[in-house]
Amino acid sequence: MATMAHPDARRPNLPSADVQLPGVRDYEQVDNEITATLRPTGGWFLGLGVAVLCMLIGAAAWTYQIYWGLGQAGYAPPVMWGVYIITFVFWVGIGHAGTLISAILYLFRAGFRTTIYRCAEAMTVFAVMTAGLFPIIHIGRPWKFFWLIPYPNWRLIWPQFKSPLVWDVFAISTYLTVSTTFLYIGLIPDLAVLRDRETNPVRKRILAFLSLGWRNSEREWRHFARAYLFLAAFSTPLVLSVHSVVSLDFASGIVPGWHATIFPPYFVAGAIFSGIAMVFTIIIPLRKWWRLEHYVTLNHLDAAAKMCLFTSGVAGLAYLTEFFIAWYSGNPYEQRYFWNRVFGQWWWSAWILLICNMILPLSLFSQRLRRNPTWLWILSLFINLGMWYERFVIVVPSLSHEFEPWQWTHYMPSWVDMAFLLGSFGWFFMWFLLFAKQLPLMALAEIKEIIPPKMHAFGGVGHHLAAEARPAAAKGGHH
Repeated sequence: MATMAHPDARRPNLPSADVQLPGVRDYEQVDNEITATLRPTGGWFLGLGVAVLCMLIGAAAWTYQIYWGLGQAGYAPPVMWGVYIITFVFWVGIGHAGTLISAILYLFRAGFRTTIYRCAEAMTVFAVMTAGLFPIIHIGRPWKFFWLIPYPNWRLIWPQFKSPLVWDVFAISTYLTVSTTFLYIGLIPDLAVLRDRETNPVRKRILAFLSLGWRNSEREWRHFARAYLFLAAFSTPLVLSVHSVVSLDFASGIVPGWHATIFPPYFVAGAIFSGIAMVFTIIIPLRKWWRLEHYVTLNHLDAAAKMCLFTSGVAGLAYLTEFFIAWYSGNPYEQRYFWNRVFGQWWWSAWILLICNMILPLSLFSQRLRRNPTWLWILSLFINLGMWYERFVIVVPSLSHEFEPWQWTHYMPSWVDMAFLLGSFGWFFMWFLLFAKQLPLMALAEIKEIIPPKMHAFGGVGHHLAAEARPAAAKGGHH
């Protein structure tokens, strides 16, 4: 039953009304247009087929590597960390934008997050699932991956807690648990909407189970708002800590280019930067194909582009700080390494990094380009490329140019490495496309919070019924 509410009353869980949706009239339009995106189309099946094909290529390469051994991975001692660890850090970074957009921006009441945060949250879960594969691949004997988990066993053997591989396991498992919980809690009101609109009895029963018997009562909304706020506050330090732990994989070593205290904030800024770029890569085509430009408006893209520009500046400052520290330290090994990075053997990778991550994002100072979806999408591809090469520049040049000249070597990824890289994208987009046709990629309940409810007069002047006011925003659970 709808509740009585004053039209100016602040509704629960409302982030902000900064970014309005003038093209959205009422709650029924929200339900109809967003749930219409759940119907499979020919283009969706084509995209899913391509993703599955890429995943199968990666799976075939993994099978080949298991049979012939890790020597097929293109390792060239002392470069024993290659594409696997590079891609692992890349996907962990991609996963950080979801928690940033859904949690940190929620705490700061940033209104532009409303229509894009669900997409970012789903992206986070699947990116972390993708990243979690690489420590298992990297150990060479994946059937013994459970040895990385500290559990009581008859052998009385525990993991080596000084190993970065074990740190990664704890970071990934913690982040996956919290981000999945955060995604699910936010989905509960929308699951109730889908439950009440569903005609298939089997799907209706599944949705009823997942929605936890949501009846859209004021008490449920009050507890939901508190739980969501708690999880947002809990997830915020997790964003900062998880990628800091990943950065310690490198910073705890004495290899030139790694042994630096700047790595934790450097990695966190780069992770948020790359994650926002991936949000652009995904949400801009979706808003076009689904004709949802009136939900993800140019104002939303403009605000997100400003955040992308800011994180690009922070990452660029970290790059320059690295060079300054190498010069100021007077350490000849550090100085030789950074010179080699930019002007020596690996100059091409370093300049791809600097151009894609520092120079091209400066275009976002132009409001015209910030409000140009085509340019934002193209720029996001360059940023994704640059962020992958950022991890390449951290890993390969450092290991291939250590202290003694006789150890200096070259590194060339093998076809198995490239197949794994392709397979990781196939794995990620397979799960994302499956999610997109099962659950809404835009939060129905939160979109309704920024739409003025219809007011119907009755019983004389001055008496109004907020027929569609919160907590009836989800339109679910009316029985």
